[in-house]
Parts: sequence; structure tokens; C-alpha cells
Amino acid sequence: MSMFDRIKDQAKGLQQSRGGGRPGGRGAGPTGSGSGSKAQLVSMFKSQLSSMKTELKSGAYRDASMAMCALVAAADGHVHPAERERMDSLIVSNDVLQNFPPEQLRQRFTKHLDRLTVDFQRGKAEAMQEIAKAAKKPAEARAVVQTGFVIAGADGHMDPAEQQVIREACTALGLSPAEFGI
Repeated sequence: MSMFDRIKDQAKGLQQSRGGGRPGGRGAGPTGSGSGSKAQLVSMFKSQLSSMKTELKSGAYRDASMAMCALVAAADGHVHPAERERMDSLIVSNDVLQNFPPEQLRQRFTKHLDRLTVDFQRGKAEAMQEIAKAAKKPAEARAVVQTGFVIAGADGHMDPAEQQVIREACTALGLSPAEFGI
């Protein structure tokens, strides 16, 4: 059973235990447009990341996650100051990313975001190279993708452009986007 299937089953069980789902009923699937299913996935990824906090302390994870966060923030080609501040706040308050000094995170995030703002294609290529370095450890590679989901879904909505950069990051990491429902 793939990690995504386990997550999906856990989310379904959680929804049913809270009385929010009908046993045997079918809602919007992981690739459906239902915001509830995406919100559940984001919540599950956030929980899984928190449970792996002690394992996610490498520089490769830190750097790849910051590149992923910058890509998600700039996915639509525009980064408004309010969005930059919101992303900065999310990064430094994320449970797993608290393994690292906030200034290191800000520095790496800002570096990638600035490069993406100046020349999106070149900045994207550099960010993808950074993300690909996490492929050596499959658990970290998956955690980078999950971090991207958590950041993308923090506002309760995942834009198609955000999903696309996460798909491309999956490819760079040697992971199937289908494993994450995209």
C-alpha cells in the first residue's frame, strides 16, 4: 500500500470518526475539486511531518524545503508583499521547520524567492536542483513534497499553478505525483 493510500485511509477514518462522512459514501476524491479532500490531505501531511520531526534535521531537507516554499509562493508568477510575509510566518511557525534557526530558513527562502522574481525560469531551475538533492533519502524527499502541500494549502486553497510546481518537484525527486493525489 502506497503512502498516499495509507494517508487517504487515515483521512477517511478520521472523517468518519468525527461524524463527517458516511461509511461507504463517496465524496470528492484526492484529485477532485472538493476543498474538503485537499484540506484533509494537507492536515494529514502536516501530522505526518510532525511525527517525523526528529528525523528531518538534515541540511538537504532544510534547503529543499525552502526551495519548495519559494516555488509554491511564486507559482503564479507574482509574489505580493503580503504573500511573502504570510509565507515567512508559515515557515518559521511550522513545527518541523523549527528544527532549524529561523534566520537560516528566511535567508534560503528569500534567496530562492528573489531569484524566482527576477527570472522565473532560471530561478525555478535552480530551486529544482536544490529540491532534487533531497532525492537521496526517500523519507526526506516525501517530506519535501508534503511541506509543499502544507504551505500551498495553508490558505485553504491550492491553485493549479501550485499543484503544477509540486508535480514537477515530485519528478525532480523521483516520486510519482499520483502518490500525493496530484
